[in-house]
Amino acid sequence: MKNKSTEKKEKLSGAEGFEQYYSNLYGSRWQNLKEAFFKDNSAVSYHVPGAEKEYFLDSASVLAALSLPLKGAENILDLCAAPGGKTLVLASRMDDEAKLSSNERSPERKHRLSTVVQTCLPAEISERITVSCSDGATWCKRQTECFDRILLDAPCSSERHVIADPKYLNTWSLSRIKTVTMEQWALLSSACRLLEVGGILLYSTCALCPQENDEMIEKLFKKFNKKENVFTLLEASPRVEEIESCCNIVLPGFEKTKYGYQILPDKEGGAGPIYFSILQKQISITS
Repeated sequence: MKNKSTEKKEKLSGAEGFEQYYSNLYGSRWQNLKEAFFKDNSAVSYHVPGAEKEYFLDSASVLAALSLPLKGAENILDLCAAPGGKTLVLASRMDDEAKLSSNERSPERKHRLSTVVQTCLPAEISERITVSCSDGATWCKRQTECFDRILLDAPCSSERHVIADPKYLNTWSLSRIKTVTMEQWALLSSACRLLEVGGILLYSTCALCPQENDEMIEKLFKKFNKKENVFTLLEASPRVEEIESCCNIVLPGFEKTKYGYQILPDKEGGAGPIYFSILQKQISITS
């Protein structure tokens, strides 16, 4: 039987519910976060030498993609890649013999992704990239343990965009978070099975709510690490020199969470929000 506090929480919706929910999460910091959302989001120009065009993306997104170690990687997957910014960061850093699969399930967004790959990378790099249109949540039914690095930038609540659009703000509800987390879990479960033993997965979102961030990683640990440590956490150690030929950037700082890291715009000059966690697979998944 539901208690009154649970019933009240479930009824949170619209602009008022949004405000109450995130104010409860972030306390006195929430006002500063809201103000930061309406400021410059710290976009930087990313121009790979030899490419036709540059690409602009949030410095927090650059840092997240930079935090996936690529040295020695041969088969890399960007599972939810559109519009393509993080794919560019991965592509510009990967070893000369490495290959990158850049996937997007929406045909329309996949077309945009293909355009970014062709115009924002030189031919010697873009020819080693395969752009696909597939549902990442079901990919593991066709293949398993076939990538040694995976970036999963999962679809999320994206509160920064919600708060800026009255249409989305007025239709916000907690049920939306529940729906999104189900999608995220399906993608994360698939990515875990696609990852080789010894491989590294970086999970990221631009969400503020813990259900889509630390709690998603906690759920993964509870499912797969019951008897043995299938997954272990890695520390973030982004090296700006890996991308210095592509952009002039001062990397934002990041705050440690229980299972990962968070970049929040109120303290990082408008960068973010971005959450990311870095996981290494130690043994095969048996169930």
